[in-house]
Amino acid sequence: MLTIIANVGKLYQVRDEAMKRPLRGPELKEVPFIENAYIAIEDGIIKDFGSMADIPENADKYYDARGGVVMPCFVDSHTHIVYVGSREDEFVMRILGMSYEEIAERGGGILNSARKFRSASKEQILEESLRRLDEVIRQGTGAIEIKTGYGITPEGELKALEIINEIAEKSPIPVKRTFLGAHALPLEYRNNREEFIKKLVNDVIPYVGRNNLADYCDVFCERGFFTPEEALLILETGLKYGLKPKIHGNQLGRTGGVQVAVKVGAVSVDHVEELGQEELDLLKDSNTIPVALPTSSFFLKKNYSPMRTMIDYGLPLALASDYNPGTTPTGNMFCVWTLACLYGGITPQEAYNAMTINSAFAMEISPDYATITKGSVANLIVTEPHVKNLEYMPYAFGSNHIRNVFINGIIY
Repeated sequence: MLTIIANVGKLYQVRDEAMKRPLRGPELKEVPFIENAYIAIEDGIIKDFGSMADIPENADKYYDARGGVVMPCFVDSHTHIVYVGSREDEFVMRILGMSYEEIAERGGGILNSARKFRSASKEQILEESLRRLDEVIRQGTGAIEIKTGYGITPEGELKALEIINEIAEKSPIPVKRTFLGAHALPLEYRNNREEFIKKLVNDVIPYVGRNNLADYCDVFCERGFFTPEEALLILETGLKYGLKPKIHGNQLGRTGGVQVAVKVGAVSVDHVEELGQEELDLLKDSNTIPVALPTSSFFLKKNYSPMRTMIDYGLPLALASDYNPGTTPTGNMFCVWTLACLYGGITPQEAYNAMTINSAFAMEISPDYATITKGSVANLIVTEPHVKNLEYMPYAFGSNHIRNVFINGIIY
């Protein structure tokens, strides 16, 4: 069936051919568009697009965009939406001045979510996680990566992977699966760190790889969590069993995460709030994509990634939400967009490219997603008619700009 979206005020992210690499430096400044346009979709795929003067007359179905903007959906390459419950009590504690350490002493933090996860049924966690997936799709996300990390124990993390795989089977959008078995040290291994890492390396990661339960292996390489040496061992083991490396790095300090990411050839290094000249040089000479998570910085009132510096230095910056129960309880990419502009010092165009094209490379789903190109998947945002340009959306940060989301060419 041929569907045509007509009367598009501006059709953004129009590219003559599929993207072969992420955008760097000045390339991020431009988001090509066509005014007064149409887009033709057949079997969920973009078949054609162009000026309304040339609109085909043989469509089976017409949708009137009424002058609104049409653009590819966001690609969220870093989330942890598989969890149960919430932690608004810790939110209040932080407002009242308690530190992360004090909250942890009261039973809060990652281990709080781990306890809830352990006691909940798979059915309950799946139901809550699917609700979050539905929420972010309605907010314009058209592809997503889901990391484990709140099962904490090897058994809990495998339970999380089973749920992620069920979500991937049910999801109308692409789901990439990431095993973050090294997120935090479980309480039962606090006095036996080596045994935990040995179990991950010798038993759990081989099981995950052999059974194709994940696409990526991730580690939280930070002070107080996992050392660069431990991260390297875990990620190299993942590679041995077919799990490509990713890494949480340089969130709390310059603690070696970027160095490990580049050494192991990681697809991405995420957070990157703390970067020096050495890290910038390493990333520039690598294929590892730095992923900034501005909503996490906002919610924690911590340093933002040096987004302006990274772009000016020629790095292929990507943006994601980090949706999780503790530090970023939202997957709304419009929030990411506004915060990246205001506190990252980058333009709306640079930010949009970072959360579409470059995020698609961070998820390895390019060239099929994130551009208006013949042959690309028609996962699209149609805005309300009063939205006339790209810049308006991060500017009017409190409004819902979406009229409809198309997933695989069909209104979601």
